[in-house]
Amino acid sequence: MSFCDDTLLCNFPKCRTKLSGFAWVTACSHVFCDQHGSGEFSRSPAICPACSSALSGKLDIVRSELSPSEEYKAMVLAGLRPDVVLDISARALAFWSYQVHQEHMYQEYSLSRAEAQLKQMEKVLTQQNQSRELELTGMRGEIASLKKVMEEYKRKYSEVSEKLMERNRQYQKLQALYDSLRLRNMVVDVGERDSLLQPAHPNFTACHPGVPRPATPHRSPPFVSASHDGESRFFSCVEPDGAKNFFQFSSPARERGRPFTKKH
Repeated sequence: MSFCDDTLLCNFPKCRTKLSGFAWVTACSHVFCDQHGSGEFSRSPAICPACSSALSGKLDIVRSELSPSEEYKAMVLAGLRPDVVLDISARALAFWSYQVHQEHMYQEYSLSRAEAQLKQMEKVLTQQNQSRELELTGMRGEIASLKKVMEEYKRKYSEVSEKLMERNRQYQKLQALYDSLRLRNMVVDVGERDSLLQPAHPNFTACHPGVPRPATPHRSPPFVSASHDGESRFFSCVEPDGAKNFFQFSSPARERGRPFTKKH
């Protein structure tokens, strides 16, 4: 509030509202709104809420109208001597000056308190920023170390991948060699079985003319077929024992000597 302001503020610590209508004025130069004045000064003895002064006099507390009527203004100082009017006016102006001075002091106190709180908050903010910077520095260090570890893992992974590919190539070579050896062994086994089925003595018939020569089973050459799993299989055209081949079926030439019987 400045000197040009035309409104006082309630001096109650927790109120400080602009006064209007009626106000309670004390001899200790304090003023209160109608709500807090009527509540504080209704009990006895009356104590000023602003400075805790005892207000026991008859005119120590006055309820004044802040916007008096024109009739009141015309009659309140009528008939008084000029010195009395000036004395009353001087005291009223002193009261107003005191209120303005108190308001300035209160505003300065509030400003200093706010500045102190601001400095304290800035200090706390600076400490928090420093701690955050330290945390960020530590996190950046951890990120850098983790990146190094990740690069090391990538290098190891590439080495292991190359070794695995080399092992796979070696395995494929060994598998191909194993398949070729297995195929060769199977061909040898088939040849040995064919040789075992032939007669042991070729002059057996010459030495024993009466004994018929055992018939050598007619075998077709084995055929090699590759299955879907890469394993070679052998197939032969040899028919099982007791089964007729193409040449054992009766032909029309053999049946010419048989009588022809017409079926009706």
